[in-house]
Amino acid sequence: MSKTKSEIKLFNTYPFTDVKINDFTLENYINLKPIIVPHSCGRHEHRRFWKSNISVIEKLINRMLAPGFIGSKIKGRKSSYQTGKKSKLIKTLKDAFTLMHLNTGENPIQILVDAILNCAPREETTKIAMGGISYASAVDIAPQRRVDLAIKFLVQAIAARSHGNVRLFAENIAQELMLAAKNSQESRAVKRKDEIERIAVSAR
Repeated sequence: MSKTKSEIKLFNTYPFTDVKINDFTLENYINLKPIIVPHSCGRHEHRRFWKSNISVIEKLINRMLAPGFIGSKIKGRKSSYQTGKKSKLIKTLKDAFTLMHLNTGENPIQILVDAILNCAPREETTKIAMGGISYASAVDIAPQRRVDLAIKFLVQAIAARSHGNVRLFAENIAQELMLAAKNSQESRAVKRKDEIERIAVSAR
């Protein structure tokens, strides 16, 4: 017997029905389609704009799996130690969600969505070349890129927090997401977003 959407819960624990996206400009780009296990087996590969149809939870996991993505941001690490181990990372994220739920009493899916909204920059700089002279100019960021950048900053912040830390990887994920959801300056992802917007303001 198939389940209705309201009965489908992430890891059979966390419901999607009460999760709200408080930024209407990103509603179409943060996919909260009810799933039990965030694993689509790469159905979006080589299809234009299909990454918007992938669960935002799986997008976070996929970003952590990118070869060398985490390692390139940490001195002395040449590759991501999570590369190719998606099932292991799904279990780690499940543990992180459990920690977030125990610490806050809130739905961890809502915490993740709030973290993405708080880390999504609205403005950045681009280089413009004219007559042999190049200069930086501030530009608005497309909604899809805002979500992608937010996930990128969160993953980099989690990686930096995990490097040389005796805590479990799940604890570092939970800590960074909770800080970002509160828009705290202790979150490295929030700091990175503020830095990009500050540079853009000076380049207007």
